[in-house]
Amino acid sequence: MFIAATQDAKFRAFDKRTGALLWEATLPAPGYATPSTFAVGGKQFVVVAAGGGKLGSKPRDTYVAYTLP
Repeated sequence: MFIAATQDAKFRAFDKRTGALLWEATLPAPGYATPSTFAVGGKQFVVVAAGGGKLGSKPRDTYVAYTLP
């Protein structure tokens, strides 16, 4: 499960059964958006909009994509 809707600009992956943190990365701005996944050429990716601008965070206009293993 991926979550990016935090003021600390972290994008995190959790185990949906245990709730254990599996991975995290720092975004250029908070990602107050729902992450999305897609596949290209047999590789799967997850992408999130890092726009910030809410709750006093600095606004940006960036999309960040990661390759899934």
